[in-house]
Amino acid sequence: MTLISILVTNLVVVAAAFLVVWLLCLRLKDPTPIDAYWGLGMGVLATSTLLQLAEPSARSWLLVVLCWAWAIRLASYMIWRWHNHGPDRRYTRMIEKSREKRGWGFALSSMMLVIVPQAPLQFIVGLPIQLGQVAEEPAGLGVLALAGAAVAVFGLAWETIADVQLIRFRKNPENALKIMKTGLWRYSRHPNYFGEATFWWGLFLIAAETVPGRYSVIGPIILTWVLFSWSGLPTMEHRMRKQKLGYADYIESTSSFIPMPPAKKKMDS
Repeated sequence: MTLISILVTNLVVVAAAFLVVWLLCLRLKDPTPIDAYWGLGMGVLATSTLLQLAEPSARSWLLVVLCWAWAIRLASYMIWRWHNHGPDRRYTRMIEKSREKRGWGFALSSMMLVIVPQAPLQFIVGLPIQLGQVAEEPAGLGVLALAGAAVAVFGLAWETIADVQLIRFRKNPENALKIMKTGLWRYSRHPNYFGEATFWWGLFLIAAETVPGRYSVIGPIILTWVLFSWSGLPTMEHRMRKQKLGYADYIESTSSFIPMPPAKKKMDS
């Protein structure tokens, strides 16, 4: 299989899978399941690429295994959150606004505002797990790939720990209006997003030992931008400012993304 044919096949797989998920969302009248499929779909992309190779390399298997470890963790968390907290409020607001301003029904709104943006985004962000598999040389795993694997495992562990700490914090009713400032959340306001980006940069390093894999750098760049400047930090912080007392002080003392020691409070002059 040529690189072009592999990518075209994967595009078809992405489109077909998102169509199935959209039909499920229509049945449920809730687009939230798409969040769970975001992770699983990456595993599907990695596996689709693997199955199109005549002789998968050690790099291919490493990328697929790491991707599925990340995918299962994320999908499990998203399903748990959906089950315990109900429909995602972001999607609910988007669909309500589209109904009020454009007269769109649920089917059209969920397709145009959720499916259409996320399907190509998944394909682009997932370029490291696609392009990193196609080259036959080098056959083995070099220093860069091993370093990338270590970075990916670190990122996966970091975001997992951050999510577990937040879940435990929120289970205590006394913390309803409080801000999570302990554990990894002491060093970053969004350690889960940092771990997510770190994981995908690790996969890129694994892919970057091959010539095609180096062009997949656009994937982690786009993901980092999405988390930091589009649907991640800006959306979350806008809501947290309204809901959590003292969040402005938390912003002043705590790094937004990259973990850093908390800033000391300025002394009154």
